Amino acid sequence: MGDCFICNKHQGKINTSGSVIYGDEFVYVGHIDRGGKPVYLGHLMIDLKRHAPTLADLTMGEASAFGKSMARISRALKESEGAEHIYSLVSGNAVPHLHMHLVPRYPGTPEKHWGPMSVYDWEQAPMGDEEEVSEICRRIKSYLEEQKHD
Repeated sequence: MGDCFICNKHQGKINTSGSVIYGDEFVYVGHIDRGGKPVYLGHLMIDLKRHAPTLADLTMGEASAFGKSMARISRALKESEGAEHIYSLVSGNAVPHLHMHLVPRYPGTPEKHWGPMSVYDWEQAPMGDEEEVSEICRRIKSYLEEQKHD
């Protein structure tokens, strides 16, 4: 899939913010990238490595890996980053390659900004640059490595 953003990312043809947080034979987890614009810290992506458009296209092995990574990464956002809630979102409208957004809601977020994309509208949302994204990736990866028994 030469024109697929996610396939190109996995093949190293494009660079994104931060670093790989987790990966196995089925999934890749990293921080969202907004092309150099400030990004909501902790907005992570779980990508299926194989090019498949929807949840319905998962094999049982992929589904197991996807679900386990979703639980582990969500727990890491709560424990490592202090999130009080984790939003998850699969759309597939813009990029037809299965990926899930995991977006933390941090304590103090006003209720009118609750929601996976509403947090971006909050003026005091924890936004960061490349350096801050790299740091959060390192912390979450370290947390996951410490919790390998899960």
